Amino acid sequence: MKRITSLKGKIKVPGDKSISHRGIMFGAISEGITELDGFLNGADCISTMNCFRSMGISITHEGEHVTIHGKGLHGLSAPTNMLDVGNSGTTTRLISGILAGQPFISELNGDESIQKRPMKRIMTPLLQMGSNITSLKGNDCAPLRISPATNGLKGISYESNVASAQVKSCVLLAGLYADSETSVTEPVLSRNHTELMLNGFGANVTSLGTTATITPNPKLYGQKISVPGDISSAAYFIVAGAICPNADLLIENVNTNPTRAGILHVAKTMGASLEFLNRRIVSGEEVCDLHITTSDLAGCEISGDLIPTLIDEIPVIAVMAACAKGDTIIKDASELKVKESNRIDTVIENLSAMGVSCEALDDGMIIHGQSNKKGSDFFYGANIHTYMDHRIAMSFAIASLCANGETTLDHPECVDISYPTFYETLSSISNK
Repeated sequence: MKRITSLKGKIKVPGDKSISHRGIMFGAISEGITELDGFLNGADCISTMNCFRSMGISITHEGEHVTIHGKGLHGLSAPTNMLDVGNSGTTTRLISGILAGQPFISELNGDESIQKRPMKRIMTPLLQMGSNITSLKGNDCAPLRISPATNGLKGISYESNVASAQVKSCVLLAGLYADSETSVTEPVLSRNHTELMLNGFGANVTSLGTTATITPNPKLYGQKISVPGDISSAAYFIVAGAICPNADLLIENVNTNPTRAGILHVAKTMGASLEFLNRRIVSGEEVCDLHITTSDLAGCEISGDLIPTLIDEIPVIAVMAACAKGDTIIKDASELKVKESNRIDTVIENLSAMGVSCEALDDGMIIHGQSNKKGSDFFYGANIHTYMDHRIAMSFAIASLCANGETTLDHPECVDISYPTFYETLSSISNK
């Protein structure tokens, strides 16, 4: 991959990954048919689909249209084999909440990366609810076995020490099967797709501050859902439009839900020429078109309550910071250590390889922007180690657009996890 001279065009990014996952899950435990338009055909979402097929749910999948024939809250069947979650942390953690309420034994496992991801964060609240969930290797990671709760699930009030939509969603989904209300309180608010979508299916979920509460045993009914574009996928092109020369991009139909649109706040704070067009509500989510042009950027501090709204975008934000004037400080982001790779280490390693002055913090990083270098010699092509992390691969593909020389990615195919057509989209707007 090489430096480009312009970036122009109009694009649509794939469907929102979080909503695609949840649409499959909630449709499966609802009565009647759920239809998803704009479904993300990434490997993670396919893993969710296959898990529910293994539990007796009929799902038809044609392109970006998916039809789920739900069997209701208590309609799942015991899988005959271990459920394969692939590389998907979302699948693992959310499905565990549903499985905790089932009358059958289930086991789930995934790839090498999943077997290192921390699952104690969901095991702790599920055990408090009376679930029989165990780590088969005794290391609080997958593979997991979930057996029927001996005396049924109990409603609890759980205070999570991490702001994690996956933890919150797991507990709320288990709460569907509990004997009384279940609530989850987070240190700061994480993305709220579960709360919005479950209410759309007929559940009773209330939110007050950073606490979400669910009433058990609702009647859930199939829905028609239009899945907007994923802001995590749009983020790569927001950054590309800001840092590349002669850039003029329109990114259509992007989900701008405030609980995960921190990238937009950071881009504006850093001085990005970013416009929000055609604002609207689609299937309960805030959506708009984003217009981005080449920008004069300055570093900033990113920390606190903002972090949960952009945790997946921090690698590409670091690339944007490298092209800004001055320092960007990212703090309160220790969650980066337990993603598909340790994203603090992988970002610093690869930015350093490209000639960027940067340093790791225990809970983030400091990026010393281009003003510390002369001319265009601050960014060099390099051999990028992706560690099979899709967000690292896409972030440094964007970095290559401004780098002198050639950049190579050791596992470019790992983008299939969330954005199988990423390179095709990038090529379609480069040097236009």
